[in-house]
Amino acid sequence: MGDSGEKDMGRRRFLACGLGAAACVAGCGTERARNVLRTGFSIKAAGRRWAHVGQAFAGAARAAGFAAADGSAITGDSRGGGSGAGHGQGAGDGFAITVSGLPALAAAELNNGQSLLDTATPLARLSGQIEVVVVPARSPVQDFDDFGARLLADPGRTLLAGGPQGEPDHLLFGLVARAIGADGRRVDYTGYPSLAEVASALLAGKAVAAAGPLAGWRAAIGRGRVRALAISSAQRVPDLDVPTLLECGVRVDFADWTAAFGPEDMPDESREPAVRMCEKVIRSGAWEAACLAAGWLPIPLSGDDFARWLGTEIARTRAVLRDLGLLDSTKATTCWGSCGNGH
Repeated sequence: MGDSGEKDMGRRRFLACGLGAAACVAGCGTERARNVLRTGFSIKAAGRRWAHVGQAFAGAARAAGFAAADGSAITGDSRGGGSGAGHGQGAGDGFAITVSGLPALAAAELNNGQSLLDTATPLARLSGQIEVVVVPARSPVQDFDDFGARLLADPGRTLLAGGPQGEPDHLLFGLVARAIGADGRRVDYTGYPSLAEVASALLAGKAVAAAGPLAGWRAAIGRGRVRALAISSAQRVPDLDVPTLLECGVRVDFADWTAAFGPEDMPDESREPAVRMCEKVIRSGAWEAACLAAGWLPIPLSGDDFARWLGTEIARTRAVLRDLGLLDSTKATTCWGSCGNGH
């Protein structure tokens, strides 16, 4: 990709779906005093779904020696906040570093920019949640090869379930369909607002298979209520005897990732120290420990390397949404609460 493409990528617009709750903390540093790095930057989560990551990132920044411009300790809170990924000033009149992720990117594509709430400067990729494909314990589907064969032969009758349409679970099934050559527009996927509702639908026979975060399905897997067919990461999870999609012959490496962004108009003199701060934090022992405790996959990548990766991720997400018919139709179904459409 040429220099102009990289520059454009560095200012890629995407939607940060704000849900009203923010984790605001004083962050990165450009001034060192008594071995403490101080600055006016702040760290916040774009919405409730990223609040935990935002607070963990803030804690790791604090452990790495970063403090607020006035020298006070970095702390997290859950005050209601803005919904953007970068506009506005942070503590000490600095720039806000916003934690957001894949669902926000996909939402921007689905809205074709019409509901774009903010713009962003890519700073660093932080973490990811591994996804898993599961079936009921007594399902006739024996393994992922069996599931893939059914999906390829008749995607319209291989009922699938997961989180809301266009979000990571749906994207994973779209990537799988694309990889095995199935017609994505015929994929029959029902989205639910909670993992509990997905599990209920799966166990009630309303879906052949479901996808979702491995951390959320672990208990059901451990209790033998469901069987895991494959996980989405490139490497196996050490304490889980489940193959990766790559091992199953499906060329998909996928995670529901989170990342740090600055505002679109972030000047280089602010971006560079912000990237350096992010690099130090995401490669620290404190961040690795936070990821381990939360069940996240640490996937550190920063600066220009992250911007280039983000460009490929945007292209992949857009292509899969198009495969699924979501960019120009409403074929997929999302069930909110009690479903009255026969699912």
